[in-house]
Amino acid sequence: MQALLLAGGLGTRLRSVVSDRPKPMADVCGRPFLEYLIQELKKHGITEIVLAVGYMGNVIEEYFGDGHQLEVDIHYSYEKEQLGTAGAIKNAEKYLTENEFLVLNADTFYQAAYGDLIKMYRDENPVMAIVLRKVEDISRYGSVKVESNRVTGFNEKVSEAVPGVINGGIYLMKKEVLSMIPDGKKCSLENEIIPELLKQEKPICGIVNEGYFIDIGIPDDYFQFNEDVKNKKIVGENV
Repeated sequence: MQALLLAGGLGTRLRSVVSDRPKPMADVCGRPFLEYLIQELKKHGITEIVLAVGYMGNVIEEYFGDGHQLEVDIHYSYEKEQLGTAGAIKNAEKYLTENEFLVLNADTFYQAAYGDLIKMYRDENPVMAIVLRKVEDISRYGSVKVESNRVTGFNEKVSEAVPGVINGGIYLMKKEVLSMIPDGKKCSLENEIIPELLKQEKPICGIVNEGYFIDIGIPDDYFQFNEDVKNKKIVGENV
């Protein structure tokens, strides 16, 4: 199975501590953050990688090359301008050779149960399956509503600080979803495409995962990931 990693963001919120490289290349104990993510995918047998790159994408390609040193196969999809999450996926279409593929954010490390995700996808046959996570306060995020594994509401704003389920940022989708994304235009997967799929009553499934999660988009969380790696709080080989 192929995995498309969205690695083209500008990383402006992290710029105060990581200014000389793209965010996925932020140093973590001598290795770039992105290497930890690729090794996590490899642990689950996912070795066909497409990197959607933009800002300083050459730095990423110079380090990883074709991926042979990590025993994976890497291709690069370059954005000439910021296209948003859905636009970046559409831009990488020529590298997506299978009828279904994973999409992940390259600045987020989530130890997901990929086997459970794939099984649900096979059993339910949706156009998309999303890895979700539980949080104590959904008011900081957009809430996701799920009934019998079926997503019925997505990115819904909630003002009250209550526990709930939110988007974990890992998607398994059919290639047919790409037909809904305009060519060469900025477009959001979360704010435009997924709501439109729900509006059209296209089936989307969600599975709640309890694994380790962190987004290094802000300095505090970047430093926390460094500490967690040093203290071996992350389970798995090569981490």
